[in-house]
Amino acid sequence: MPEGDTVWQAARRLHEALAGGVLIHGDLRVPRYATADLTGRRVLDVTPRGKHLLTRIEGGLTLHSHLGMDGAWKVYAPGRRWSGGPAHQIRAILGTRDHTAVGYRLPVLELLRTADEDRVVGHLGPDLLGPDWDPEQALANLRAEPARALGEALLDQRNLAGVGNVYKSELCFLLGVTPWLPVGDLPAGLAGKLPLIAHRLLEANRDRPVRRTTPLRGQDLFVYGRAPRPCARCGTSVRVADQGDGSRERPTYWCPVCQKGPAPPPRARHPRHGTRTGTGTGTGTRSTGTGPGTPRGT
Repeated sequence: MPEGDTVWQAARRLHEALAGGVLIHGDLRVPRYATADLTGRRVLDVTPRGKHLLTRIEGGLTLHSHLGMDGAWKVYAPGRRWSGGPAHQIRAILGTRDHTAVGYRLPVLELLRTADEDRVVGHLGPDLLGPDWDPEQALANLRAEPARALGEALLDQRNLAGVGNVYKSELCFLLGVTPWLPVGDLPAGLAGKLPLIAHRLLEANRDRPVRRTTPLRGQDLFVYGRAPRPCARCGTSVRVADQGDGSRERPTYWCPVCQKGPAPPPRARHPRHGTRTGTGTGTGTRSTGTGPGTPRGT
């Protein structure tokens, strides 16, 4: 799933391609909006909000999209072949004279009044890459459920918006605690550092083509995707186990020596997890992102 920095990059690419242009093609391929006509309207701006994208259009309209696990927005110049996937995966086409943006595999696509944006993003906590970033509020949100596992609390976008599964594992490593440590057991000194480190990492990576959390040459990430390779700090094999319930279960990585706190027994991962961002290689290659009520943690 794309993280906040990837969504920020996607918003920037869309804004640079579409903002100020008049739509000559506006096709929303979801039943509810199949008859919506956006042609002739000017695109005002494209703004990221956590992992959400808000494309504001003349006439008080906003196209709200969320990339989910596999969604992506691709931008093409006139005459370029569309290569983001088969045609049946296209959910939106926004075209101006100079560029066409094509949304593939978007699990959330909604056309609403700009005045109603709060309905789809108002539940989000402080945005790590947004103008409303507030580290104290983010920490207070995390501490509101002291018995909750830190990794799950970090993924809940109501606490702070922008952390995904990669940053979850990397943040816990940098703090020296396991993702299963209850938030209330996090020492006060570390708790105060958490939102600052999260903000620093996303800020540093928002302009990079490859995500990095380490200063190490040839290794972009400390633990995510590195099981069972040796930990860069102590040499112990990095471990992986699932965290979360049902559809929200995520592969979670940690070092059993460098990180203190509870942890489940490690187990082998299904090969499908090797296709996600950084999995299997420990590299920060980004996942696609250029991909009634909102589910918990989105």
